[in-house]
Amino acid sequence: MYGDPSRVVSVVRDRYHPGVLSPSSVIPEPRRGGGNHFVVNGSDGLAYRLAEQLTQRYGADVVLLMTPEQLSGARDFGELPRVRVLLVDRVDERALREADLEHALGLALTVQDDVGNIHIALRARDIVPDLRLVVRMYNSNLGRGIEALLGNAKVLSDAEIAAPALVAIALDEVNAAPVPVAGRTLVVARRHAVVPADVVCGLVDTTSPGAAVDLLPADPARADLVLAENRETTSVADTVNAVARRVTRRARRWRLRAVVDTVKSLVSRQFRLAVSTTLVVLAVAGFFFARGAHVRSVWDGIYLTAVNAFGGPELSPELPGRQQVLQLVIALAGLALVPLVTAMVVEGTVNARLAVAQGRLRLPTEGHIVLVGLGNVGTRAMRMLYDRGVPVLAIDVNEQARGVALARELGIPLIIGDASRESTLRSANVQQCRALMTLASNDVINLEAALHGRNLQPQLRVLVRLFDGDLAARVRKTFSIRFTRSVSYLAAPAFAEAMMEREVIGTISVERRVLLVAEVVVGAGSPLDGARLGDADTPGAVRVIALAEFGEPRPLWQPADNRVLHARDRLTVVASRDGLSGLMTQVVAAGAATV
Repeated sequence: MYGDPSRVVSVVRDRYHPGVLSPSSVIPEPRRGGGNHFVVNGSDGLAYRLAEQLTQRYGADVVLLMTPEQLSGARDFGELPRVRVLLVDRVDERALREADLEHALGLALTVQDDVGNIHIALRARDIVPDLRLVVRMYNSNLGRGIEALLGNAKVLSDAEIAAPALVAIALDEVNAAPVPVAGRTLVVARRHAVVPADVVCGLVDTTSPGAAVDLLPADPARADLVLAENRETTSVADTVNAVARRVTRRARRWRLRAVVDTVKSLVSRQFRLAVSTTLVVLAVAGFFFARGAHVRSVWDGIYLTAVNAFGGPELSPELPGRQQVLQLVIALAGLALVPLVTAMVVEGTVNARLAVAQGRLRLPTEGHIVLVGLGNVGTRAMRMLYDRGVPVLAIDVNEQARGVALARELGIPLIIGDASRESTLRSANVQQCRALMTLASNDVINLEAALHGRNLQPQLRVLVRLFDGDLAARVRKTFSIRFTRSVSYLAAPAFAEAMMEREVIGTISVERRVLLVAEVVVGAGSPLDGARLGDADTPGAVRVIALAEFGEPRPLWQPADNRVLHARDRLTVVASRDGLSGLMTQVVAAGAATV
């Protein structure tokens, strides 16, 4: 059904030169005498990207388990070769056996249902106790506990992987995702922004001619984006306290501004303008009226102006003509001011009640991030922005969306409405916002919201979540929307490497490319056993940043290229996906399984 794995490997060896990466050359050897296939349960973009990578990059077959409900909103898997869609009423033990799980290389559960995925994982563990499991879960804390209990399993969150890169784009930063490695916290930064001693590795040269960036250049000194150690804080507690102090200072500074913004959001501009004009007329007329000879003190001037404005003009024939005219102007201004203020209060009260009832709190009104879509990724991005003290306003059409309750709990301004309508974006004051993030799961809604946002603010920084790569390229070219990202594209490499049983520590997003931070162990008798460390480096593909020799508790950072490697030494590397696959062929002994 899936082809003979030994024949596939034989054909690949005949077709490709030794040492050159080929898709099938990194496939784990079949276990239990079975087939060369993985089982994937899911139907969305992540399942599609994962199936695409397993089949095209690693040369494996994929059996895709799907229920009729999942099929209704599924991607078109028919365009992927070597993928067989198995439609089942429910994903139970019978369905797993029908997918030949006993002979599968691994099982990936990519449905957005934490509890359901755990249930299926337990079923699979009963069928095949040592099967490799990769489970998608939104709740990271629960995932870490489940991962330890399942054994030979990796629990990942696509939202946790993708959100930092999306937030970094919105804030015009290099990368917002710190990567913990061997007791150090590494961040991506501009070379000029960090101390030279803190630079661990040169990542990207963005100054090279041409549109494409130069990843992991042969000369690390040319890279203007670097991986560096973050020395700002020494502990998690310090980080939390620093954020809390920053947020508290900002809250005190903007308290008065928040009151002003609240009034502006609840009262229409026409009413504010009418009341302001009336007050200016009243103040100017009162000032000149109070300068008359009949006024003995400043208080008398204020008193007479207030009485004429709100109690009606007093007959004073002895006043000069100019003073009488001012008296009448003050009376007319006071007469107009009372109903205007009354109408303004009524409008503000009604709008406030509607805002509370509909979940629409339209603060702040400038310098904020407008975030569209409160699904898994949008919720994670919203929480990151809130924790960093960045003003954010969220929009979602569904009041039952995952992030709605969190937004209300944190007091984040929220609009329940259709973001593809310009009126909704106007109510979010996109005209004055800092950036617009459209992170809904629907490409059409995201694109419409982005185009309306650009119409309201031509120079607006816009991030659009798009699944279709061809559409994203055309959007960037035609509409000059530079920042388009696919969440599944950012997350799929980590899921695919986990399926191949590789230890990926973190991912780094650079433009539309993904670099992996991973650990590999030198196998006894492998090509790297006894070789120089420099032999593991490949310009543009692999860079070794740390070496932990077997038996040594601490790694050696930025080791010399002439250092000799031995069996069971552990390498920490920054690599592209192809580079990591190629490195795996170097650290595994001939005839051993490549994982």
